[in-house]
Amino acid sequence: MIRKPRIIVLDDDPTGSQTVHSCLLLTRWDVDTLRLGLRDDVPIFFILTNTRALTPTEADQVTRQVTHNLQQAIALENITDYLIVSRSDSTLRGHYPVETDVIADELGPFDAHFLLPAFFEGGRFTKDSVHYLVVNGIPTPVHETEFAKDSVFAYSYSYLPDYVAEKTQGKIPADQVTRFLLEDIRKGCLPQLMTLENNQCCVVDGENQADFDQFAQDILKAASQGKKFLFRSAASILTSLANLGPQPTPAEAMAQYVRGKKPGVIIMGSHVKKSTAQLECLLEESNIEGIEVDVSLLLEDQLAVRENLLNDILAKINSIHNSGKTPVVYTSRQELQFPDTQVRLAFGVRVSRLLMDVVKGLPSDIGFLISKGGITSNDTLSDGLNLPTARLLGQILAGVSLVITPPDHLLFPNLPVVLFPGNVGNNDGLATVYQRLSQQV
Repeated sequence: MIRKPRIIVLDDDPTGSQTVHSCLLLTRWDVDTLRLGLRDDVPIFFILTNTRALTPTEADQVTRQVTHNLQQAIALENITDYLIVSRSDSTLRGHYPVETDVIADELGPFDAHFLLPAFFEGGRFTKDSVHYLVVNGIPTPVHETEFAKDSVFAYSYSYLPDYVAEKTQGKIPADQVTRFLLEDIRKGCLPQLMTLENNQCCVVDGENQADFDQFAQDILKAASQGKKFLFRSAASILTSLANLGPQPTPAEAMAQYVRGKKPGVIIMGSHVKKSTAQLECLLEESNIEGIEVDVSLLLEDQLAVRENLLNDILAKINSIHNSGKTPVVYTSRQELQFPDTQVRLAFGVRVSRLLMDVVKGLPSDIGFLISKGGITSNDTLSDGLNLPTARLLGQILAGVSLVITPPDHLLFPNLPVVLFPGNVGNNDGLATVYQRLSQQV
């Protein structure tokens, strides 16, 4: 039998657990908290680094701190079999190769690192080393989508070897990237895996979960024979590596965790097109009432303006909640312009801090909380709810996780919290999650 390694995921926002269940999510990475993850009965856990919200320098520093502490925790727990995954975006946004380089420095040497961006539940797959996103039923190379024009993580190529060359600034030329194609994976690629060395960069096809199931089996066999691999991936490969089976509570039955059958609150920071379309659909629900936050008021960073805005939002939330409806707090949809990436990221932090003060001030008896957007969700767990760890119950919609706060939480004990990525789901996805928690479907 193949030894089952512990799977340690450094997640650059809190949505990488969107294909698994029952595991721990850690929002802190001191040695003692990391040891909790390593000791857990479930063989996979996630360290929520939130580095996608940071500058490259900050991402380097955080990843180095995590891996340094992880080395100590692994030694103290005497863990010998483990895999390291740098989980990032299925539309190729994120700090690559910054994070994988740091992990290789701190936890290497590795025989290879693999790029596996496929996320099947979200309509992302890779074929002939080209990464696609299904848009309105049409497979579209990701460099032709809005995500390739991201103000922080823009890129020019869907062909992954070219993407690697671009992001590494030629340090890894396209023709030196090893390609694992569908035909390789489906016939079995263990012999090829055994030849890899010197942190060889590899890109991996995947059209469906069965492809990754096959690849994961070969990876685990190679690891059991001494090969050491690093993964830069989206969420779907984690399903295959962890092999946890069906989640205990079906998505349609998650309403059982709603506290007192009370209405909830929805916090929405994401402003990608898909999120906006989902918001428009949600606002059509009869028991939903919107609260738009004009984030342009935060451009000047004036304390009095911010406090007035916060007090106004909280007053509206309480009024809506007391009327038996669910408020959805959403940031204004217009795309603001910034002189550079650093200013853009700093403004994002300012907006998020306001939203987290909103979370801290929510009515104590809310039934549930939905957080829309990866960075918003990370900050909701780590700052708004101040959770060092959270237990993942499973997925309430394909690719959409639900966690629950511990029974001794000071503000919101046993509160179900939905972590809804910005770029996941159909137009009615957010409304469907709301309806499931409101026991309408």
